[in-house]
Amino acid sequence: MKLGKLLHQSKVLFLAATSLVLLAGCGRSQYVVLDPAGPVAQKQYDLIILSVILLAVFIIPVLIFFAYVVFRYRDKPGNRAMFKPEWDDNKTLEVIWWSIPILVIGILSFFTVRDTFALSEPPSKEGKPMTIQVTSLDWKWLFLYPEQGIATVNYVKIPTNTAVNFELTTDAPINSFWVPQLGGQKYTLPGKVLNLWLQADKEGSYYGTANNFSGEGFTEMKFQVIAEPKQRFDKWIEQIKETSPELTLKDYAVLRKPGLVEKQQYSSFPPNLFNDILDKNGGQYYKSIQTKEQTSIRQN
Repeated sequence: MKLGKLLHQSKVLFLAATSLVLLAGCGRSQYVVLDPAGPVAQKQYDLIILSVILLAVFIIPVLIFFAYVVFRYRDKPGNRAMFKPEWDDNKTLEVIWWSIPILVIGILSFFTVRDTFALSEPPSKEGKPMTIQVTSLDWKWLFLYPEQGIATVNYVKIPTNTAVNFELTTDAPINSFWVPQLGGQKYTLPGKVLNLWLQADKEGSYYGTANNFSGEGFTEMKFQVIAEPKQRFDKWIEQIKETSPELTLKDYAVLRKPGLVEKQQYSSFPPNLFNDILDKNGGQYYKSIQTKEQTSIRQN
């Protein structure tokens, strides 16, 4: 009996030690969500940490008390723990265990609402922000640079320390645009534009992915966000304009067909391509509804 108990305790200790060894190799760099590289991702990371701390304040005492009750009141010969079957109410305890979760939810709600509104604005007021129009296709990403006049596929370059407004839509099933080290995900919807502000404070290459299942090629629908200083970014724009082909409507028709492609770059694209993509997926009806709503608001 004693030998069996000793073996059982040895197994538990072995599993605990193995878990510690394995977890010791898991740095923040292996978990991109926990390795922010810009102000948007940093704000969201801070909110995650705050949530964990606040929930731990509530959960840890409950788990400790649960373990104490199980041990103290276990069915064992000679156990002299207090037994009061007639007890059913304690106002002081009621106030405590209702006040703590209400306080936790109140604090968490305040910071969540505050940060949600803050993240709808440019993350940095310094410098001129830039716009990149993003279209999710089956199963690739098209990036249009309306101010620079170029386009890329499956990778996007941005200057460091510059707020970038990603305008998101789709010319395929609904998808989700996500660069974990720069910020949270946002959906790409047919006929609609959703805005997502991101910024990279550090030079580097960041992992981007589709985060919504969209069929056979979904697992390969990745892209790369390359952040580099403004001077190198401007030189790259010049190089693309001088050496890359144009993106024509015929090229786009081929590109939007389901399939996988390698990284591509184009020196120009049709001027109304993004708006045409929106309109053919119902965008003109959203514009009409918005115009009617704005007119109604002005009249009232």
